[in-house]
Amino acid sequence: MIDPEDVTAIQAQLGREPRAIHEVGHRCPCGNPDVVTTQPRLPNGTPFPTTFYLTCPRAASRIGTLEGSGVMREMQDRLGEDEELAVAYRSAHERYLEFRDGLAAEIGQSVPEIDGISAGGMPDRVKCLHVLAGQALAQGRGVNPLGDEVLDLLGAWWEAGPCV
Repeated sequence: MIDPEDVTAIQAQLGREPRAIHEVGHRCPCGNPDVVTTQPRLPNGTPFPTTFYLTCPRAASRIGTLEGSGVMREMQDRLGEDEELAVAYRSAHERYLEFRDGLAAEIGQSVPEIDGISAGGMPDRVKCLHVLAGQALAQGRGVNPLGDEVLDLLGAWWEAGPCV
C-alpha cells in the first residue's frame, strides 16, 4: 500500500494524477519518491511495460538534456561493440522482466501482450534513459550498467532541495 502523502508528492511531481502505482520504488535523498513501481496494466486495461517510472521532475529534466546530447547514440554504439556490456544489459532486461512478472503474479494480473518486452529499448537498443535510471535506482547499482552510467552523469539532482 502506498502512503497518501507519497501519492500527493508524486501527483505534484508529475503534474497529473498518477496511474497504477504499486509502491515507491526508490526515494530521493531529499525524502520524496523519485521512482515508483507501476502495475503491468493501467486501470483502463492498457498494458504498461514501464515498471520503474521516474517521477522526479528535476532528475527527468536532466535526463532529457542527456538524451538531447547524443549520449544514447554513444551507448547504443557501445552495445554493438562491447560484448561484456551487451551481456550485462541483457541481464538487466531479464531482471526487469522477472520483477514485473513477479509483481503481476502478486497482484493477480496477466499481461501476455508485453511478455518479453521490458522498457527503455532493452535488451538491444538504448531508447529511454529515464527508464534505465529508474531501474538503476529501484533495483540498485550493478543491475543495469547503462542505468548506472546515467546516474553518474546526472550528478546530485537533489542538492537544491525537494523538487516539490
